[in-house]
Amino acid sequence: MGRKVLVVDDDPDVRSFVVTVLEENQYTPLMACDGVEGLEMIQKEMPDLVILDVLMPRGSGIRLYRHLKTDDILKAIPVIMFTGIALRSFLKSQKVLEEFKGEKVPEPDIYLEKPVEPQELVDAIRKKIS
Repeated sequence: MGRKVLVVDDDPDVRSFVVTVLEENQYTPLMACDGVEGLEMIQKEMPDLVILDVLMPRGSGIRLYRHLKTDDILKAIPVIMFTGIALRSFLKSQKVLEEFKGEKVPEPDIYLEKPVEPQELVDAIRKKIS
């Protein structure tokens, strides 16, 4: 298997779909069920890429994304947002967080709204890592 990709999503069906796509394309999948578990996994495994859902019950993807992009060590890890939430809503939530924290967070490089075709996901992954 190839480079490590962490899938952070609370939906087991989505995790299964993404893991299957990753394995079929020679990536090594890692999984986390929420943002808290995702951060622990990131710090332990230092994946080459994170595929991140936005809305999760424990530790939202919004907060995890913010943490990743403002942490000097972790901000180099590419993130693909993979969610049912419109990009506009995500950006609005980031703006609200910025008003409280005072830090500008970059927009995600790739933002995929569910559902997507497997090839669209593979293309997005290949755009971020080879």
